[in-house]
Amino acid sequence: MLLAEKTTGHLIEILDNHALMDPMEATVRGSLHYGEEAQDPEQFAKAELGFPSGEALPLCWTDPDYRRRENRNQ
Repeated sequence: MLLAEKTTGHLIEILDNHALMDPMEATVRGSLHYGEEAQDPEQFAKAELGFPSGEALPLCWTDPDYRRRENRNQ
């Protein structure tokens, strides 16, 4: 899956989809696609990532308490 860095717009190929969807994980392993070839894998903060369209990641991927907050708002 490709995500984008919010600040630069550079694409990052996510190498660990399980960590991406786990709200308890604050970082995810990925490879920056910048230049002619993909760079070496590194950790990226999920708070700094979004979809290439500009949409934010779903709360259920980033906030372990999203259900509790959702219930308070109803």
